[in-house]
Amino acid sequence: MAIDWDRRHCARKGHITYVPDEQHLRRNLHADTALGPVWRCLRCGDFALGEPHGSGPADQAPVVPRGRALRDLFILRFLAIERILRGVLIVLAAWAVWKFSNSQDAMRKLFDDDLTAFKPVADHFHYDLDHSPVVDSIQKAFDYKKSTLHMVAAALLGYALIEIVEGFGLWWAKRWAEYLTVVATAAFLPLEVYELTEKVSYFKIGTLALNVLAVLYILLGKRLFGLRGGAAAFEAERRSASLLEVEVSAGEPPATAPEPLPVRKRPAADSV
Repeated sequence: MAIDWDRRHCARKGHITYVPDEQHLRRNLHADTALGPVWRCLRCGDFALGEPHGSGPADQAPVVPRGRALRDLFILRFLAIERILRGVLIVLAAWAVWKFSNSQDAMRKLFDDDLTAFKPVADHFHYDLDHSPVVDSIQKAFDYKKSTLHMVAAALLGYALIEIVEGFGLWWAKRWAEYLTVVATAAFLPLEVYELTEKVSYFKIGTLALNVLAVLYILLGKRLFGLRGGAAAFEAERRSASLLEVEVSAGEPPATAPEPLPVRKRPAADSV
């Protein structure tokens, strides 16, 4: 079942109505009912009761996202949430690295004490802690210089800020955020591919697939870097998405206006 993005959005956010100065268009977008004047919504095409939201020349009508544009906005906001959550997690990782760099000796002693206490349990389950790659990686981390860990924390924080800025920009559908997302995501794709050559996991495969699809979707769908006509074609597509612009360019009559509602007469009051 296809989703009616126009009516779905109007049900959540309300209708957008506009009164053009051109009389023939104004007649097509207006009707009188028993409840008062109604104006045709520029997004879903339904007639809405009440005063219009704006007026002026037809070529200055608001560009109202419709159909595919609303679907694109939904996808962009899904990507925005993913970017913001990832950025928050990386901020926490940067804080953990910075915290670790300032207490390496204490954490090394705590880890060694816990490792010694856990050794009998590991031996019972035939797990060799002395040759464990996880334990070996943690012990190597204790030997890193404090300045190196500070650089790692700063790099993680910078990456997190990029992700968070991307997320908020995508949420508001800013074109600069789309460029930033494509460039930043594409730059890390080789690293993600390299990580898969080291160790394959469903999480890494899913992350790589999501990032590749995001790059292709934004790159082609938003016509970045001059693809498919570039920014000019993208803006023209947005303008043509307005119901008012469609009527002006196509010259087709709009949908039939609703019939006036019948006025119900009140019963006469009983005589005393």
